[in-house]
Amino acid sequence: MGTKKSSNLSRQSTQLSRFSRFKRALRRCVLLSGVAVIAGGACLIGVDRWIAWQTQDNIMTDIDDVSHYQVAVVLGTSKYLGKTLNDYYMNRINAAIQLFHEGKVSNFLLSGDNAHRSYNEPWTMKRDLLKAGIPESAIHLDYAGFRTLDSIVRAKRIFDTSHFLIITQGFHCERALYIAHYHDIQASCLAVAGPTHFSGMSVRVREVFARAKAFVDLYLLNTQPKFLGPKQPITPLHEDNKEPSLEASEPEMTNANPRSQINP
Repeated sequence: MGTKKSSNLSRQSTQLSRFSRFKRALRRCVLLSGVAVIAGGACLIGVDRWIAWQTQDNIMTDIDDVSHYQVAVVLGTSKYLGKTLNDYYMNRINAAIQLFHEGKVSNFLLSGDNAHRSYNEPWTMKRDLLKAGIPESAIHLDYAGFRTLDSIVRAKRIFDTSHFLIITQGFHCERALYIAHYHDIQASCLAVAGPTHFSGMSVRVREVFARAKAFVDLYLLNTQPKFLGPKQPITPLHEDNKEPSLEASEPEMTNANPRSQINP
């Protein structure tokens, strides 16, 4: 009997010891996870604030403060959110129109995604600029602006311009300018208004992660645009060629895949 009781007590003691070690390991794991989350959050906030601080002197919020630029890069976005006009899009386009008619911009590089025939950001922007009386000769399309890095780097390497104005919202200005300055591009940005009917908090949260990714792309991965190709320099618009094109129809495309509409 004594031997059996001793064996049971020994077994229970072993089980308690294992459970105690498991609890200590679990607490350590939770603690380390908490530290990792806090450290990760601090890094995200640090990168976000660093990018904002580094670019603040190159952002304008008033069109009156914009001097003349030979080229303005309009960063693309969807014109509609469902069936509702997208304020992000409309404010960028309206600013571009005003800049041209005030003589502050001579050429536009419209850069955006071209996922398929029914979704073509550059052509959508071009149609709206043509309707506003901007000549076709002043409009240049970049179908391979799949993301901000592609749009900014391709403006320099493909369209041969390293001094231009960017048109987008303020939070986006900061990331676009940071990428531009990293690539030795002398860019400034006109920060246009965002939506008025909602705070856009979810967009701002996504921007924090987008900035972290941009930081990694630049400093760790040396990420390049998805597509490059031969140069297509943007030439100055001559005074005798300012009549807008009367055609604002869809471009003639035999293949809606973006790979077929850009230089390989």
